[in-house]
Amino acid sequence: MLDTDDIEALAAGAAQSAAALFDAIHQVAARRVGAGLATAMRHDETASIVERVYSSNEQAYPVGGRKVKKESDWSRHVLVEHRVLVSAGDDAIRKHYNDHAIIFGLGLHSCVNVPLVCAGKCIGTLNVLRAQAEWSEGDVTLARALGIAALAGVLMAT
Repeated sequence: MLDTDDIEALAAGAAQSAAALFDAIHQVAARRVGAGLATAMRHDETASIVERVYSSNEQAYPVGGRKVKKESDWSRHVLVEHRVLVSAGDDAIRKHYNDHAIIFGLGLHSCVNVPLVCAGKCIGTLNVLRAQAEWSEGDVTLARALGIAALAGVLMAT
């Protein structure tokens, strides 16, 4: 779970800017769960689009990148039902992500997508990827807690 140093880092980031908050989220996720990549997306429900507002690796996943998220298992699970999605292992990554070759090229083999829900609407996602395939309940809980901070970041970035 988050400790005092983590909370201090997140608070300091939030006090500066959305980018600083997202950087702090990535640093905590890297330290706590071995995250190799963290991204945050803003969700435009009307257009069925998600747009990247943060990436810890802008060469592979630049800020501003957009993806159409129409009917799919992923969009139904995360954006509509507001449920955390754990994609553990290469088969799950292939199933849920068209860009799986890029993910594998970064040495990453699993992902947790946390829906960022405000007033009953999914306004975005926090996406935490790592090399290790399996996620413990504690790892997922930590990603969900970081999602609360990411919600503030997405709201700050709009």
